[in-house]
Amino acid sequence: MNNSKSRLIVIVSVISLFAVIYGLISLVNHYNFRTYALDLGAYTNALYDYIHFQWNDSTVFKETGENLLADHFDLYLIFFSPLSLLFGTYTLLIVQIIAILAGGLGVYKYFSFKPETRSVALMAMLYFYLFFGVFSAVSFDYHSNVVAASLLPWFFYFIQSRKIYHSVVLAVLILVAKENVSLWMSFICLGLLFQYRKDILLRKVLFFLFLFSLFYFVWITSVIMPAISNANAYPHFHYSCLGKNGGEAMVFLITHPFQAVKMLFINHIQHPNADFVKLELHVLLIISGIPLLIKKPQFLFMMIPIYFQKLFHDNYLMWGIDGQYSIEFAPLLAIGVFSVISDFKVESIKKWSAVAAVFLAMVISIRVMDNTIMFTNKSKIRLYQASHYSRNYHVAEIHKVLSEIPPLAVISAQSPFLPHLSLRPSIYQFPVIKDAEYILFSRKENPYPMDTATFNAKVSGLLNSPEWIIQFSNDHCSLLRKREDIKNPESHQIR
Repeated sequence: MNNSKSRLIVIVSVISLFAVIYGLISLVNHYNFRTYALDLGAYTNALYDYIHFQWNDSTVFKETGENLLADHFDLYLIFFSPLSLLFGTYTLLIVQIIAILAGGLGVYKYFSFKPETRSVALMAMLYFYLFFGVFSAVSFDYHSNVVAASLLPWFFYFIQSRKIYHSVVLAVLILVAKENVSLWMSFICLGLLFQYRKDILLRKVLFFLFLFSLFYFVWITSVIMPAISNANAYPHFHYSCLGKNGGEAMVFLITHPFQAVKMLFINHIQHPNADFVKLELHVLLIISGIPLLIKKPQFLFMMIPIYFQKLFHDNYLMWGIDGQYSIEFAPLLAIGVFSVISDFKVESIKKWSAVAAVFLAMVISIRVMDNTIMFTNKSKIRLYQASHYSRNYHVAEIHKVLSEIPPLAVISAQSPFLPHLSLRPSIYQFPVIKDAEYILFSRKENPYPMDTATFNAKVSGLLNSPEWIIQFSNDHCSLLRKREDIKNPESHQIR
């Protein structure tokens, strides 16, 4: 067997292994009701609307209808909507897993392009797959910035191989993922402009893409999103420590640079649960190899908007290692760290440095699964424990109840149940009811967005209301149906 064939077998085996691992995390979470109205439910409901050639009105999570693009300008959902006909409510989770697997392959292609970096290609791919930000993202619903981050290695590869048309097309595909991705992309293009500053063609292309990305970001956030928003404003400037808007933030960063840097490390909102959350992120990134990027500063430059959008945020949950909020580090560290390692002249040092980087990435991800400073739901990510594959109620029984609800019925569903029912014209996150024909809830689930007392009072009121008939109820969940819609209640009973 020749080397190329054996290497192909290894690559396919690695990709298959991580496809299984990610599937056991993400798809099992969905089956076990560990995905939620925000964000998988809302985005899956958007797939339904887009495949029916209509805009989504955000009423899954908003009392007053508003174009979903006013919340996040995410065009991926339009592109992916036809897949919902094949994969149902699992569509976006499957797309996300495939994107990450493709991203790792892009890392491999980047390093296998040149003979001098080929020896680290496989290890760089493993590093990407094992990075803690990838596991955290896979364990928490679907987000289009995960897909965009997974496309980035291919953009690096096309730029390196001087495939200009492919580079421009891929840049556009990354930009349309979400409005904040375009700002990140402008920094990426500037960083690459520095890296390829001696290549006249690439210099022109990257400068054009930088200007286009920056223009796109300003245009979308300042013009398009406010124009379709009910409040006539961009909704996601949550950085009160910097000012009231992007302009004030820029002025603050320029006039108070030392204070801004300090805030990257401290609990600047003084939340009692936020101490050491930033420190944990910094420590994990240091162990992941970020100090090596001093030799490749362009990669540190590309991380500026990631750091800023995470660590200046008003919500401390954004600062930490949970969810999709660290995924952008994955491609930059995988390519940056292994670019430095590939420059080592002594082959043995290069080999063992690559092994060490992969080993540390694995150790960090295991730690994230096992023990973190910031509270995280470990059952969502601990695929090696039995608790990941079960709940404190009969999951299969609830799936049977869900399957018997009419496909076009209007439903008010508690957050964990909503994604499974969201491929329909109208569905609301409980306690929003409006014109719902069915209400689904469970006392064993988190009462979000209510507190426990409010939730219990709401549920008791509905169970005793003459407007609703109890269609199904046990210790695990309750399904109510609007009484005025029932001609013969007994004929509709779900058993």
